[in-house]
Amino acid sequence: MRLLFAKMNECKNGIKRGTTILTAKPFAYVLNSKHKTSRCDYCLKSGKVSKCSACHCVYYCNRFCQQDAWSIHKTECAKLKKVSPKVVPDMARLMTRIIIKLNQGKSEEMGYYSDTSFRKFKDLMSHYSDIKKDEKRIEHFICLCKILNELFEDTPMPSNVELMAIYGRICINSFNIFDLDMNSIGIGIYLGPSIIDHSCVPNAVATFEGPNIIIRTIEYLPCLDWSQIRISYIDVLKTTKDRRAELQSSYYFWCNCKRCEQPELTTTAAMCPNKSCMYPCSSDTDSCEKCKTRFPDKFKETFDEISDFTAYHLQSMKDMAYLDVSKVCLEKQEGVLHPLNIQHVQTLQSAFDSAISLQHWEEVESYAKRLINGYLTYYGEVHPLTGILYLMMGKIQLYLEKPKQALEALKRAKSILLITHGEKHTLVRENLKPLLHQAIMEESNVKI
Repeated sequence: MRLLFAKMNECKNGIKRGTTILTAKPFAYVLNSKHKTSRCDYCLKSGKVSKCSACHCVYYCNRFCQQDAWSIHKTECAKLKKVSPKVVPDMARLMTRIIIKLNQGKSEEMGYYSDTSFRKFKDLMSHYSDIKKDEKRIEHFICLCKILNELFEDTPMPSNVELMAIYGRICINSFNIFDLDMNSIGIGIYLGPSIIDHSCVPNAVATFEGPNIIIRTIEYLPCLDWSQIRISYIDVLKTTKDRRAELQSSYYFWCNCKRCEQPELTTTAAMCPNKSCMYPCSSDTDSCEKCKTRFPDKFKETFDEISDFTAYHLQSMKDMAYLDVSKVCLEKQEGVLHPLNIQHVQTLQSAFDSAISLQHWEEVESYAKRLINGYLTYYGEVHPLTGILYLMMGKIQLYLEKPKQALEALKRAKSILLITHGEKHTLVRENLKPLLHQAIMEESNVKI
């Protein structure tokens, strides 16, 4: 989708934060299979859906979405039906849809990122040589090829070299598609937005309306220079060591952004023994650098033991958070890990998520309040996740009949989400604004 970027480049006053600099439809995308019975395969909206009567593998919310999806699904449908009841993995389905689209002559489709600049699928980096040396990805690729050979048994399919190039382009250029709560619900390839590089301190963010991507600035920019636009490819709630390792493993580059180049004070910090001192201490020192309070004997051993214990349980809860396990970790961390220690913040996140799933709303509110400082520190004051945390906190406080606190949280959410999402986004129009109105009315009634 083309935007009037030329005017923005010529703007003498620069580009304000909260400006949409690019929107795009996906070249190809898939809904995560775990959501297939609760979300439309085409528009990705949640709700009542009906399965395709032919393949019984994909679901749509209405006949209009089914019709719009038919240009790709008419070819995909027969292939999915042929291998049924086998479940085709999401990555294999995405590769299938790309192959179908390329076979339809769509290799010349252009994704514009300025009035005159665009990318085609073949322009996306595949990191072919890196993929060939990556044992895990080669193993994954071989498994995918077996599935694709079965799906395309009676129809033309690209050579293994071409298939690996497609696979590499997906690995390097794909975006996770997020719902309104920033939960991943799918994966897509976007031609124009693939031009944007990474930073752990981004100046732009990607949000979604269904399968369509929206890139908005979160900092003032003197001009629209695509070589300077940065989004984050990964969740930055990690130590520099872990972020760099993930980026190297997934994208084959060593991050040297300003955050990665600066020393970390808080991510692995210990709590000062002096409870009135909140200075982030190193677990390797004998005393607090600020207040000089000495650590107890064998504190380092205790710190490492609790850190290892936390790391083990966080890994075990990667796919499903458990409130009781999170609570045990938080109890052990008390007085040992600094409140801004990454492991502590991640454990709070786990407790928050599991409390939501259990509908323990008082605990959800408590964990949300404790999470805020960690979010502000690692995501920043203007970030979709920070805004959504305030939004969720305000919503819960309304439910708990705390309109004054809810109104304050929702106002904070508004100040952030108007920048990251914009006034026209569904999250702002249909979620935030009604809650704000409700909070204002309830607060007024309390005053009366």
